[in-house]
Amino acid sequence: TIGWRVPAGTCCCPLSTPEGLETYIFNSAAWSPRQFLAQWTYECRFSNAMGQEQVHFFDRYIYDRQEIVHFDSTLGRYEAVTPLGEPAANYWNSQKELVHYKRSEVDRFCRHNFQILGTLAHARRVQPTVTISPTKDDPLSPHTLLLCTAASFYPQEIEIRWLKNGRRATEGVFYGEELHNGDWTYQTQVMLEDTPQRGDIYACQVEHSSLETLLTVQWEPRTSESARRKVWMGIVGALLGLVFVTVGLTCYLRSKKGKGALEGKSSAAFALRSCFGPQEAAPPSMY
Repeated sequence: TIGWRVPAGTCCCPLSTPEGLETYIFNSAAWSPRQFLAQWTYECRFSNAMGQEQVHFFDRYIYDRQEIVHFDSTLGRYEAVTPLGEPAANYWNSQKELVHYKRSEVDRFCRHNFQILGTLAHARRVQPTVTISPTKDDPLSPHTLLLCTAASFYPQEIEIRWLKNGRRATEGVFYGEELHNGDWTYQTQVMLEDTPQRGDIYACQVEHSSLETLLTVQWEPRTSESARRKVWMGIVGALLGLVFVTVGLTCYLRSKKGKGALEGKSSAAFALRSCFGPQEAAPPSMY
């Protein structure tokens, strides 16, 4: 990207192409006094659609961070993006030598640099980092959104699929686009909307040229917090019940083993004293 900052108050701003051509298309005196920025970018796009190599060259002109005109090698001419770029597009298209020169940039600029740098780019491989994060769009809804994120991978081409209990899920699947990270890596997300049941196993499966085998990350539904509390309450209740049954049975057995109870004492009181208090010696027999 090449750019200039135009000081306020100047009568005009020339935009010069790399070939030395100069066209006056901006009159900054007509606007309020402030700084203006003019830029141009060269862009090459390579594709292999239908097994045929295709190269597209773009020469973009940007004014104040907005593209106003560009050259498209597929069309072979300049095209205005905004009304501000129409005078420049008309003028440059009338220059036959300039248009011919721009068309040849596909070979001279794109293919030439691709032969130098393309080998490095094609050989570069970065494995994706895959994570699954569950979320609920509506707390009252039984549906759960499972988000599979593949991050920091290169090259851009990647295939992600959702599996439910070992079978590919096709309903409720939403695909995001591959996004540039700005460091020669990409990231993308694939969402699955479903109603998980206990015992279901979900998996996000990723296929990428950097991986020798398929990368699979599993996720299983977890019991909710309220359900976990109910389970623990049931366990505690069962333990307490077992303790009371054990104590009662012990008291009963100890009371049965007594050699006799004092006259006038209830059997229940004797049983409790036998279990929780010191046992009194049985009175001597009168017979």
